[in-house]
Amino acid sequence: MTHIFRTTAVSAAVLTAVLGLAGCGGSDPMPGMNHASPSPSATGSPSAAAAFNTADVAFATQMIPHHQQAVEMADQALRKATTADVKKLATAIKAAQAPEIEQLSGWLKNWGKPVPTPGMHDGHAMTGMMTEQEMQDLSKASGTMFDRMWTEMMIKHHQGAITMAKAEQTTGKDTAAITLAKQIQTAQTTEITTMQRLLGRLPAA
Repeated sequence: MTHIFRTTAVSAAVLTAVLGLAGCGGSDPMPGMNHASPSPSATGSPSAAAAFNTADVAFATQMIPHHQQAVEMADQALRKATTADVKKLATAIKAAQAPEIEQLSGWLKNWGKPVPTPGMHDGHAMTGMMTEQEMQDLSKASGTMFDRMWTEMMIKHHQGAITMAKAEQTTGKDTAAITLAKQIQTAQTTEITTMQRLLGRLPAA
């Protein structure tokens, strides 16, 4: 429980800074940036004896590598993006999803299930995951071409996460996992709207 409070506080601090920058920048403040990790009171802390089912396990097992790729893409944007709004989005996405990876991993451990490791899902890509070729193409892009490519790819990535989150809400059993799925759906739906608006302002590739 202490760990969850700590990650929540860190995410909140990072997002406060991000939103502050958005308010001070020359562009309009961007909606959909409140992507902080859920509070302990919202998700609970499932124990090994908590009620869960195979859908909950699948949700956590698949969302971890899905989030890991989003964090990897966010790191690329923080290094290479030339548009301030892209960097702001990348900062918010990383601040939210990195703590969620730890949360999801903790649930799997409590349930006595294996935590996925990098490469574990090779050949079994989840909905919205970028292929290895797409990630290589992104790493080679630069300038505004990178910004547009990253935004288009992250929209697709978010759409996949929303599909997974909806499935958990329909078939899952663990209340904390279902609550997190709802929050992922809400936050990423809003961010998709933000990114679609951003695409309209980016030069065509």
